[in-house]
Amino acid sequence: MSQFVMNEKNKLHEVACQVVSLASQLKKIIVTAESCTGGLVATSITDIPGSSCCFSHGVVTYSDAAKNTILGIDSVFIKDNGAVSKAVAECMAKKVLRGNVADISVAITGIAGPTGGSLEKPVGTVWLAWGYYVNNQIIVDTQDYCFNGDRNTIRFQSAIEALLGLEKRMNK
Repeated sequence: MSQFVMNEKNKLHEVACQVVSLASQLKKIIVTAESCTGGLVATSITDIPGSSCCFSHGVVTYSDAAKNTILGIDSVFIKDNGAVSKAVAECMAKKVLRGNVADISVAITGIAGPTGGSLEKPVGTVWLAWGYYVNNQIIVDTQDYCFNGDRNTIRFQSAIEALLGLEKRMNK
């Protein structure tokens, strides 16, 4: 593992500690829906002792079929928007949050590479979405990124940004 990835892994752990601490303090429950990160966000949270008081569950919906069958996102919607899109990320964040005992969600969909990119959506393109309740309505914030680096670097950077976004929204 490269030194850069080791640094990113340490940063991920540090940010996960901050998120678990804040969520525990605020009594917030987190859920995740991940694609290109393959459960890295959920793993980073559950690596922290005491995370059971603030983490409900995570789902990995790597394929379009999983997004359809597990999260209930219409396959035509995925095809029309592209699996790596703002619309699909928003839908993932809503679907994983809705009907659960959680307060906040994060969803990630992207292209970690080394293949799968295009001129329109190059390797490193990632959409993050955070869902949370305001007056019993789900609000979703999204952000797109274009990370540089190899597959592991892109996945770690995505997970770090996902956690930082959780922390920011819990501080609102």
